[in-house]
Amino acid sequence: MELPKIPLGNWIEAAIEAITVNLEWLFNAITFLIEKFIDLQVTVFSFIHPFLFIALLALLAWKISGWKIGLLTLLGLLLIDDLGYWEQTIDTLALVITSVLISFVFGVPLGIWSAYSNTVKNIVTPILDLMQTMPAFVYLIPAIFFFGLGTVPGVFASVIFAMPPTIRLTNLGIRQVSRELVEAADAFGATSYQKLVKVQLPLALPTIMAGINQSIMLALSMVVIASMIGAPGLGASVYGAVTQLKIGTGFEAGLSIVMIAIILDRISQNIKLISRRK
Repeated sequence: MELPKIPLGNWIEAAIEAITVNLEWLFNAITFLIEKFIDLQVTVFSFIHPFLFIALLALLAWKISGWKIGLLTLLGLLLIDDLGYWEQTIDTLALVITSVLISFVFGVPLGIWSAYSNTVKNIVTPILDLMQTMPAFVYLIPAIFFFGLGTVPGVFASVIFAMPPTIRLTNLGIRQVSRELVEAADAFGATSYQKLVKVQLPLALPTIMAGINQSIMLALSMVVIASMIGAPGLGASVYGAVTQLKIGTGFEAGLSIVMIAIILDRISQNIKLISRRK
């Protein structure tokens, strides 16, 4: 005797179709806003001469992380420019920046809410587990239905994949703030807003920055997968090299992604250390 199969896949397809039909206006508006934001970044980044852009980023890395990371940033970006992947790097940076900003804007408030409410935490935690364990390719399917092909569905898939660490570590950081300090703030008559902004968020900032650092790395790891649905950038170069069996091109584009990942990781890690020193 066999149990009847639960038509879970059919239910999901029906739900996606209903959402697509009824909220088409919303997805069109989101697509318009994200496309304009990415176009603005690409226009500004492309307007600056690559050597000047590289020098500014190296100076920023030196100020935040010291001369070693500054030198690494300078040499790494010069290598990318020499290999001929500067335009693709600009597209990739715009995609990653947009994805991380959206993850930050929605992830931090949701993490704060989870820290304040065990009910919210209990609801959010299994959803975050699903977001982190579901194969990343699966996110491309609803992304195509909602936003079509191009950069925007790539951003959508990257946000789903990259947001969980920001929510988890914001929740964890606020919950780890000493209870005595919170009670002291209460004793001095601090409002909930003052307690959050002046006590809990500053003390939780290193942990929150660790979550944002992880979100940056995860968003960058999605650039190749996002290229499968038309997102431009270094991921598209890697994907094209794989489909055409161009080993050298694939290695150069992959090395460029690694360099960007190392630079962003070292800089964001040291932003966390700066906040900890303060």
